Amino acid sequence: MKLQRKNRRALALGALAVSGALALTACGSDDTGGKDNAGGGSSTAASNSSIKCDGAKGQLLADGSSAQKNAIDAWVKEFSQACGVQINYKGGGSGAGVTAFGQGQVAFAGSDSALKPEDVAASKKVCSGGQGIDLPMVGGPIAVGYNVPGVSDLVLDAPTLAKIFDDKIQNWNDPAIKKLNPNAKLPDLKIQAFHRSDESGTTDNFTKYLKAAAPSDWTYSGGKAWQAKGGQAAPQSSGVAQQVKQTNGAIGYFELSYAKDLSTVAIDTGASAPVKATVDGATKAIADAKVVGTGSDLSLKLNYATKADGAYPMVLVTYEIACDKGNKADTLPATKAFLRYIASEDGQKILTEKDYAPIPEAIISKVRTTIEGLS
Repeated sequence: MKLQRKNRRALALGALAVSGALALTACGSDDTGGKDNAGGGSSTAASNSSIKCDGAKGQLLADGSSAQKNAIDAWVKEFSQACGVQINYKGGGSGAGVTAFGQGQVAFAGSDSALKPEDVAASKKVCSGGQGIDLPMVGGPIAVGYNVPGVSDLVLDAPTLAKIFDDKIQNWNDPAIKKLNPNAKLPDLKIQAFHRSDESGTTDNFTKYLKAAAPSDWTYSGGKAWQAKGGQAAPQSSGVAQQVKQTNGAIGYFELSYAKDLSTVAIDTGASAPVKATVDGATKAIADAKVVGTGSDLSLKLNYATKADGAYPMVLVTYEIACDKGNKADTLPATKAFLRYIASEDGQKILTEKDYAPIPEAIISKVRTTIEGLS
């Protein structure tokens, strides 16, 4: 009798697995609704999306910004189901991505900082007749998360943040923090400040904010590598977030999508009210950016010192880096199709669902035009 019950249960589970597999084949992710599988190499747009495969096939290797990893994962899921292309995005950090691109190891890279002149020079060796260009694709606030027992609302300003991360303010009941939070019960607890151990565009943008908004308190030159003394290091955004989550007295910086289950700081920018890290606040700040790249390059200059109401100043923009000309023939169709999708209206909508900020229309429309010209 027990054996018969086991057999019936096994048959039921088998039928469920088959039906589940068929459902996955027929549908896409529940992130954006059902999608028909367009099949590898098909030019048919997937249902309810702007995914056009246009000859895309095989697999793509990519690396770079861990800041956009959660967005890339969602995009890859949708695109792979529609086109049958396997995309392996390592998310090893912006520095690793730019290096890999310059060495011709990846089809595209992600970086939270625009290419430097030396990076462009290196890219010319792998982009036959062309060079690497910056395509702004993902926006978002850099949240400052903290773990202080009994404190659920915390306001800090740029000078105070600069002193905390430069080891000049070392305790949570410091007078400078008390002044900004007169009603908070700040404990006599040592501050444990965490920064990135790897080269990171998140670090670059975080320190650009400190330098712009608190120049007398943050005197470092900046860049992808952490320069201040003191503090503790952890790899990638996920590592910093994990350390903050498990360490009493901790504070660290990472993208909003990594701030789940963590309290985040509201920034006193000098506006009418302190500003929390939100997608809308980041979009307001990014909309004030200026395109400063030349030719096909669309690198941006952000206004980190904004005092506009509702604008969250600590933002980053992640660029996808690709060759404007001279892309490898075997990866160009898939690279172009994937970039086209993530820059599309449907692709950008996914960002909001994942706590990222879509790129403002005036900028993303230029990105779409540039992608069509990749060769």
